Amino acid sequence: MAKLEIKHLNKTYNSKVVPVKDLSLTVEDGEFLTLLGPSGCGKSTTLRLIAGLEQPTRGEVVIGPDVVTNKSAGDRDIAMVFQSYALYPHMNVYDNIASGLKLRKMPSPEIQQRVAEASRALELDDLMRRKPGQLSGGQRQRVALGRALVRNPAVFLLDEPLSNLDALLREQVRAELKQLFEKQNAPVVYVTHDQTEAMTLSTKVAVLYQGDLQQLAPPQEIYTYPANQFVAGFIGSPQMNLLTLRCENQAALLGNHRIPLPSGVSNLREVVLGIRPEHIRLATPTDSITVAGQVFLVENLGMSNLLSLKVQGGEETLRALLPTDQTWSGESLSLALPADQLHWFDVQTQKRLQ
Repeated sequence: MAKLEIKHLNKTYNSKVVPVKDLSLTVEDGEFLTLLGPSGCGKSTTLRLIAGLEQPTRGEVVIGPDVVTNKSAGDRDIAMVFQSYALYPHMNVYDNIASGLKLRKMPSPEIQQRVAEASRALELDDLMRRKPGQLSGGQRQRVALGRALVRNPAVFLLDEPLSNLDALLREQVRAELKQLFEKQNAPVVYVTHDQTEAMTLSTKVAVLYQGDLQQLAPPQEIYTYPANQFVAGFIGSPQMNLLTLRCENQAALLGNHRIPLPSGVSNLREVVLGIRPEHIRLATPTDSITVAGQVFLVENLGMSNLLSLKVQGGEETLRALLPTDQTWSGESLSLALPADQLHWFDVQTQKRLQ
């Protein structure tokens, strides 16, 4: 198998539209890299550059020992799964899965063996005579995956393959994808705007924004130590609380509460404090950092309630996830902010301070 490298990749459509800016990444054998970000961040353009569907303005795409930047998509030994499935409506499942192998004039016995292996892995054995119009959305997506798997390519590329599925089916197919690609010893590049997919499927996540790479790390590291304010706000649901606070005497002022700045952070007039709603809890007498607030909104999420509170003595709002075993509406609560769960960001650069 082969690793995938992209080196200083840049794509410019005109002087003002630059969807990919000097992007460098390496995806090793067996790694699952997700390109994650909001619409317009450059993730799909990056995938198309890797696939050879577009040419970079500058930079290189390397698969194994070969620079493939100037090769056509058909000569890059990649398999791509599209959001729209892209199945042939007049062909049955078997012929759709085998179509790429037939175009390469592979011997029939080998085609049959590869299709049989893929159909078993994807539980398609009972559907091989059906046409796409007779399949559900999840079944069609599995056929599209099967067509990619039989290729045994050097690199798998997946462009938002679950976005057309409903929520329950997306969860099921996501679990199947994870098990399927854990058995493949090839680099996988997956594009999505869905952070749940990125966190559950990936060995590494590349967070993109306006064409720039914001952070490249394993999912847990991105959640625990976001590199900047954008990553902190984008990763996590409900969204992280991000509060711009005035500083005074080595403390950030949150309403009439003082939040001690961490060691090594000093001489700041303002700072951005971040804390995830799931890390806020009801205060106890032993908690060192507490904040009082008045509940003005309660959102029932099933397993927990998402509370919005107006901070005492200020205009700031905090959101906290608390149990559903009490009625919180209108109450004044004292909340604990664990020091080891606080994130600090520079107001100007938005980069992580600590």
